[in-house]
Amino acid sequence: MIPHENPQKTVALRPPEQVMQLSRMGSFHQSRLSFMRTLLRKLKREDWQFTRPVFDIDAHGVGTAVYTAQGPDCAYSLICFGHDLPADQRSDRVIAQAWDSTFALFKGVPQRADIERLRANVPFQEAGRVTAKEVTLSRANRSVRLFAHVLERLSEGQQPDAHVIAEVGYLMRTTAVYGSGKFGAADHAPGALPFQAEMLTVFLIRAYTLDLVEHMAQLRDPHRAVALDPNLRRMFGVGNSTGLGMAPFIVNHPVLLNNWIAARETALARVRSVPQASASVRSQFAALVTRARWTLETWRTGHPVQRVKNAALNADLAALSEHVGQGALNAMYPWDHLYCWAETHLSEDGQEQLVSLMLEPYGDLVDELTDTMGADEGAAFPIDGTMRVAQMKALLEKVFAKALATDWLAPEAIARVWYVSENKLEPRLGERFEEPLEPYEQALAPARDAAAMYADLECWESEHSEPECQATDHAIADFLLRHPQHRHTARRMQIAAKHPYSEVRDNTIAADMLPIDLLRCKLSFFGACHFDPRSDRWVRITMFQNAPFPDELTTVPDDWAYPTAGEAPACIP
Repeated sequence: MIPHENPQKTVALRPPEQVMQLSRMGSFHQSRLSFMRTLLRKLKREDWQFTRPVFDIDAHGVGTAVYTAQGPDCAYSLICFGHDLPADQRSDRVIAQAWDSTFALFKGVPQRADIERLRANVPFQEAGRVTAKEVTLSRANRSVRLFAHVLERLSEGQQPDAHVIAEVGYLMRTTAVYGSGKFGAADHAPGALPFQAEMLTVFLIRAYTLDLVEHMAQLRDPHRAVALDPNLRRMFGVGNSTGLGMAPFIVNHPVLLNNWIAARETALARVRSVPQASASVRSQFAALVTRARWTLETWRTGHPVQRVKNAALNADLAALSEHVGQGALNAMYPWDHLYCWAETHLSEDGQEQLVSLMLEPYGDLVDELTDTMGADEGAAFPIDGTMRVAQMKALLEKVFAKALATDWLAPEAIARVWYVSENKLEPRLGERFEEPLEPYEQALAPARDAAAMYADLECWESEHSEPECQATDHAIADFLLRHPQHRHTARRMQIAAKHPYSEVRDNTIAADMLPIDLLRCKLSFFGACHFDPRSDRWVRITMFQNAPFPDELTTVPDDWAYPTAGEAPACIP
């Protein structure tokens, strides 16, 4: 832990039994540890330079552009292909076959031959192929109404309506940003800071999108067209439609999940352990709460669950503002007292918003934790066969106490089935008692599997209860030879012994499970905002909204995720 002035106590991390509930994970918000903000701090700190060596696009948005980011040791280039997509082909579905724009992030600066090779493949996405020279593959569609509004206004010499911008928040939304070796692209190094290539891709897509609409306006009317006002320009993020394909990631990467959560929880504990808040920090925090309330005003959603959560969050932020205004931060250990107050006065959504807000003034205390958020998951894969059976049972009892008390014969406990679709090889969630899906079920129900393993361990103990052969003397390897179907659970338990935040403590196949909780957890670590569920299985978000553009990295403050009224003129309708 980083020492701070006159530390007298250290606040413990919140227990995983509290943090790893789906309802709480589904209430996480972006924070200064999120990957978008980590990326922009890195680009600023290392003085990356950005150029646009190619921008050959016509009045319909068709053509090619290249954006190059040059760092101290390497360069990456986003190669963009614009297409004239008929309206009836525009879709958010992952099974779409055509898009308004397609992209590849290239290592280095592409030559003409590289661009032509990619032109023959990238527009086809999964149907094409890329090479180890490429790091990501992506595609995006225009938000037709807002794109048309902005294009028309700019071409007529006027600025777009800020309230119309606030209703949508993006000119294009991506439907996939593929990386990590997909379709022949380069693998990411084990242990590297996660998703930085994907975040750089989206950051450059945002620049391309705004340049595109300004360019098309200029071509439409060269004499009257104007560029976007910088404050309005920053209000645009990149939209994203994310479905169930992302949800299994949380279950399939337990070490990585642990490292993300552990970094956040450690950061919270560090801030709660600060003895006093200076006057400047108190003022900064009060302003941040106000800015969070402004940000909530632009959060549009039609989903009933999210609308209820947003209403509760609005009330929470009002209560928090009042509490802080009454001097809540004047006492010793103010952040610890404030968080404890929140646990009894705010909803889970409000509590987790408070966690994010509390980290903001303490970058010098918490930002280094981003270096711990990668993982070499291969190192955790081998099973230690010498672990004793009693030790394994104790782990199961500790990590999956709720699962061991669940009636796994009850239809509502096993109502769902995770499987992979035949069409796109994408994860899907079906109804066990309505569709014949069980033969295709994926191992994405660790709670049920833990209960099954525990039951078999109980039988194992019964079979080996003779005095001369105590079950506690047996290695787990002996049990797994008899029951190899439990190897993956044994591995997960041994991971959980060292990584306490690696397991979701809820039932991922229950009838009342909301997959969007899994999506929001992961997307909050990306840095997404304005979660807008379209059902319980897919969600629209906004990325990099209010962030600086490449030429503004040194002038826009790091707390851009909470815009002020002047920076976001449409925040208060």
